[in-house]
Amino acid sequence: MDIKEFIKDWLNTSNSYDTEKYLEKWRTNAVLDDPSVGQVFKGHSGIKKYFESYFIGYKTQTRLGKLEIISDNEAYIEVQFTGEFPEGKIGGTFDFIFKAGKIEKAKANLK
Repeated sequence: MDIKEFIKDWLNTSNSYDTEKYLEKWRTNAVLDDPSVGQVFKGHSGIKKYFESYFIGYKTQTRLGKLEIISDNEAYIEVQFTGEFPEGKIGGTFDFIFKAGKIEKAKANLK
């Protein structure tokens, strides 16, 4: 798995608001923990709720700032979010664990 290409495609998919293609990047039983919103989102149904609420709902666009490939199945990214939310622009991070070419676990946080 080419993590750099995967992240690039994941961000492009996120920015295009394509829910089905976005969910294809996640394992069916994936877990997304986002302490900044105080919730853990489980499986495709939870991740769909997260994506539709915080990305589509706020017209969020995400730009990659930094990518660290930690291992063959782990990565850390720093991003800049812009959108129709109170701050208008805010930084964030994601820690990823991949399995079988998809995201198995992610921890998101606003900076």
